[in-house]
Amino acid sequence: MAADIDAGVKHRDDAPVTTSKEVHSDRALLAETVTINRPAQELYDFWRDPTNLLMVMDNIKAIELIDETRSRWTVKAPAGHEVSWESVVTKDVPGEEITWQSAPGGDVANSGRIEFRDAGTRGTVVRAAIAYDPPGGTIGQFIAKLFQREPRIQTRRDLRRFKQLMETGEIATSARTMTQFEEEQA
Repeated sequence: MAADIDAGVKHRDDAPVTTSKEVHSDRALLAETVTINRPAQELYDFWRDPTNLLMVMDNIKAIELIDETRSRWTVKAPAGHEVSWESVVTKDVPGEEITWQSAPGGDVANSGRIEFRDAGTRGTVVRAAIAYDPPGGTIGQFIAKLFQREPRIQTRRDLRRFKQLMETGEIATSARTMTQFEEEQA
């Protein structure tokens, strides 16, 4: 990515080089925002431990901590497949922002940022911005969308679950519990 800066590429937008459409026109970009009625520091603390994200990210199969700034992610892909990559935290501003980028050699090159901004009496505005190289290009992205595994769909749902968990302590679901199932069978 530094080579993009060194090459003297001029940017008309204010996006970082890692997400600039002018530099990486083949990358898919997404940004989703949610307001959560909790303090920014509390939300940041939850997010800073990647293993917590297993509770709110439905498509994550596993997150293995490597060290304080690196983790290995395994994600469910369409048609029963899986993809994985190593994620490296590249910027960490406690209570405000976490920025990451995938290490070379992963199945899906990606980078992103999660921001936590004070919203006064309403809590905190949480904004996730992600850039990724869709496996299989545009066709792969379309197939992922059909299987409800497209990152924009997943990110929107994940942020909604994050909001529910942080505001209420649980994630609402329409699924029956085992107790309900057993009672129906009796």
